[in-house]
This record gives sequence, C-alpha cells and structure tokens, in this order.
Amino acid sequence: MLAHPWKIRAITAAKVKTDRVDANTMLTMFRLDLIPVAHKVSPDLRETRDLMRLRLRLVRRRTSLLNSIARLLEKYNCVSIEGLPVLVQLQARFHHEQIAGVERQMRQVERTVHRQIARNDDVQRLLRIPGIGRINAFTIYLEIDGIDRFPAVGNFFSYSRLVPGSDNSAASVRAKRSRAGNRYLKLAFSHAAVRAVQVYPEIRDAYRKRLRKKNKPLAQAWVRKEIARIVYYVLKDRCDFSGEFRGKPLSRTKKPQWPLRASPSQQLAPEGSGLGN
Repeated sequence: MLAHPWKIRAITAAKVKTDRVDANTMLTMFRLDLIPVAHKVSPDLRETRDLMRLRLRLVRRRTSLLNSIARLLEKYNCVSIEGLPVLVQLQARFHHEQIAGVERQMRQVERTVHRQIARNDDVQRLLRIPGIGRINAFTIYLEIDGIDRFPAVGNFFSYSRLVPGSDNSAASVRAKRSRAGNRYLKLAFSHAAVRAVQVYPEIRDAYRKRLRKKNKPLAQAWVRKEIARIVYYVLKDRCDFSGEFRGKPLSRTKKPQWPLRASPSQQLAPEGSGLGN
C-alpha cells in the first residue's frame, strides 16, 4: 500500500515525532482502515512518463539560457551578439552551445517516446482533439495512466488542477488555491486551450463570450476544463472525437498526418509527414 503523504496529517502534525511514534500512528490508522491510498504509476509507463518530465526540465533550461542571452544584450544595449564586448561574446557563445546541446537532447527524448507510444489507440484519439498536438498527447496519456481510475469527470478535473479548492464555513463559501493534483496535466491543458482558441473560430467565439461575463483567467480556465471534458469522455468511451465543441461543429478538422491516423484501427502514415494542428 502506498500512502498519500499530503493526507496523513496525524503524523506530520504530531507534537512528538519519532520513528516509534510514527510507526504506532501508522499501525493504528491501518487497523482502522484510515490510510489514504495514493495511485501507483503502471510499471510499463513509469520510465516513459519520467522521460517526458525530463523533456519539460530541458525546455525550462533552454528558456533560462535564452533569457541569459537576452539579459546580456539588454545590459550592453545591443541588438546582436556581435556588438557585445569580446569577453561577453564568449559568455553568449557558451549559452548558445548549451542551447544546441539541450535541443539535441529534447529531440532525442521526443523520438524515443514517439517510438514507444505513438501507435497507442488512446494517443491517436487524443491527437484528434482541438489544441492537442503530439507532445501534449504524449503527456496527457502518460500522466493520466488509465482514465478508468477516475469515476467521474469532476474527479478528473480535480486531479488535473482545473478547479479550485473550497474553504467553506457555515454560510461562507470561498474558493482557494490548491496545489493538490497533477501539475503536468494542468500545463498540458493550458497549452491546449491557448492553441485551440487561436486555431478554431468556434472555440474563440465561445471564449470571447465567456470573457464578456468573467475575467480573463476564469475564461481561460473554462476553456481548459472543456477540453479536459472532451479528453475524459473520449478516453472513457474509447471513441473518436465527435468534431463538436459545446454542441457546435468545428469548421476546422485535423488532417490525417503523421503521427495522426484517420482512426485508431487504420495503419499509420509513413514517417516524415507533417504533424498537423
């Protein structure tokens, strides 16, 4: 049994915290069936999921290096590296070399993960959903680790950090920020929502309509949640995306390009084709 560390407050909040006290507390909770169980990632997906998380760290490293170069140019009021002093140019070249190495590692990670899971039926279904590209499809599939472990769509929203927590008392109802859940899924749905609003006119119109009633963060959160709802039911029912958003048909559809195929039962297109949007 893998206990959920956030939910075992009896141990972390104890005044006396020793190995003997912790063991007695755990045994008492176990005897009363009060230990909250955490999900254990499938052994066959754990290494691939960790590899995708490594790619995110590489992306952040590349961004940090690009920002370092931008700060050097800003510091010396230059528009190009050639205008920097000689020793500062050396710093910039080191940053560029590191960026090239990081990008090479990112491409290798993407190719490796692609070979592992691109042919999976759930991944192919995810690729048909608006705003979800290849990297997002890989991330969502690996981080969910089986949609059947969520009994309802609300549980999936909560796990993906798409809904706020609550801090209610009597008649007082307040929402609160919470870091409980999977931050990688929230990031994937955030990227998917931005892309969907940019590409699909129907989703953009629905977003703007929501924006007139709510502020921008709430309107963006609504789009993220609607895309997550589509993901949940597509994976739960094991069916292709219907091509509709909130009951309205989308004017744009994704082309059956690599690694996307027309339906999960058909053969993959030859490698080297485009990715589609």
